[in-house]
Amino acid sequence: MQILFVGDIFGRPGRTIVREHLGALVKEHGVDLCIANGENAAGGFGLTPQIAEEFFDLGVDVLTTGNHVWDKRELVDYFNAAANEPYSPARRVLRPANYPAGTPGVGVYEGTTRGGVEYAVINLQGRVFMANIDDPFRVADRLLAQIKAKVIFVDFHAEATSEKVALGWYLDGRVTALIGTHTHIPTADTRLLPGGTAYQTDVGMTGPYDSVIGVQKDQIVQRFLTSLPARFEAAVNDVRFCAVLVECDASTGRATGIQRIMLDESGDGGNTKSHQRAHGK
Repeated sequence: MQILFVGDIFGRPGRTIVREHLGALVKEHGVDLCIANGENAAGGFGLTPQIAEEFFDLGVDVLTTGNHVWDKRELVDYFNAAANEPYSPARRVLRPANYPAGTPGVGVYEGTTRGGVEYAVINLQGRVFMANIDDPFRVADRLLAQIKAKVIFVDFHAEATSEKVALGWYLDGRVTALIGTHTHIPTADTRLLPGGTAYQTDVGMTGPYDSVIGVQKDQIVQRFLTSLPARFEAAVNDVRFCAVLVECDASTGRATGIQRIMLDESGDGGNTKSHQRAHGK
């Protein structure tokens, strides 16, 4: 089974490169399940229902988010409207599962691929340097005790690399993959952990790299120089598509391979190490 996870889609440039290359990647790799983090898809900050459903039309099965999930009020309304609608598309848009009880939306989605494989996607958010929300380690334990599917994918949206690595080891052998998001910088630690969990600290951003993590460079530099608040705008140049492709045994949920993907606007990896694989022994 092949799982494609697309990293933090940032603004219109990120949406455009997804629209241009997602279909070809899905076909080329025989993708069975496509997941994407869309929390920055609306102008770099937040996600709207319209954009979410555009991603679904492109072939994304589940959307994850993070700390910017509440930036667009209409997404809260989208979640609330789906509270009693189990088949609403809004159920396939996740907010971190370790937000307090009563928060709009859901943090886990359980579905079945077109090939009949049951799967679950869990969205968690870190606490180090971020909001003081519920413990992602213990929330993961609680969710895993309830999930019946063997194939389980975790998007861990966190700032600290140590917290991401720690949760990866903690869940090794209990989930198919744990891939980090939030920092927008792809890491080079793509690997299979001993228990059969595919891991990467951060998948990277799908968006403009001639920027400071997606935002116009000059605006961020001025913020550091002056500490004055300013309106941030998405950059537009050097757009790249960052993702990971996870191969797993659908009957056990164990990952058997993980591959980093980085494409430029032409669909080429350019000078990057765009296709690296890790295999278990």
